[in-house]
Amino acid sequence: MVVARPWEPSFTVISIGLLRTAVGPLLALYFDARRRLVCALTERAERAERERHLLAEQACAEERARLAGEMHDVVTHRVSLMVLQAGALRVTASDDATRRAAEELRAAGCQALEELRDLVGILRTAPEEDRTPPPGGLAALVAESTAAGVPTELIERGDRALASPVVGRTAYRIVREALTNVHKHASGARVTVRVEYEESRVRVVVRNTRPSGRPDSELARTGSGLGIAGLRRRVALVHGSLRAEPEPDGGFCVAADLPAYVPTAESVV
Repeated sequence: MVVARPWEPSFTVISIGLLRTAVGPLLALYFDARRRLVCALTERAERAERERHLLAEQACAEERARLAGEMHDVVTHRVSLMVLQAGALRVTASDDATRRAAEELRAAGCQALEELRDLVGILRTAPEEDRTPPPGGLAALVAESTAAGVPTELIERGDRALASPVVGRTAYRIVREALTNVHKHASGARVTVRVEYEESRVRVVVRNTRPSGRPDSELARTGSGLGIAGLRRRVALVHGSLRAEPEPDGGFCVAADLPAYVPTAESVV
């Protein structure tokens, strides 16, 4: 009021008074808003950089866990077959030297499986699906199982082309894990692998009969106990269902219902 001098009403005097009193606060508000904006943009950029770094670390950890899980599944299946074949050679060999060598090979295989389980247990989190197509398919798995002394029959019905690649890989992993468990825990059993391809779904059933012999205790102890749990997660990723339970006749059954088509753009690794 002193600067504007309202007791001397004049447009020039009042205008100059308002400018003198308003310009300072307006400039202060402008610079304060500019400072706040620069700070907010700087903080947002730093946060985005931190998030990018964390996402990169998470991607590396997930890839390491995926590779560890895949290594565990593949090597466990192969070494289990080797241990079974060494055990059969120990029983059927005609000379003591061959029997001793077969027993040493079987014991080394069991020890390798146990060490692999401990090592992968440190790295492995949630198992991830392999992006590569299965080598040899289900027929190769069945042939390997039969060659290792576990009679296995494969029954496929329907057109295999009805299943999308993700579903085909999931079915392959289910059969492989189920056969590995039979090799470890169901000595002398016979296995039937049934895969039915329909337009809307794929049904996978792996059923073994009642074991006729006692399982190899060293080989059975090498299991991580995560096989069925890992299968349930894989099946859930493709929106399917899994049942794994003993049969009334003393056998065991692993059955999965999968959708026939799952878009590859979905987050199924």
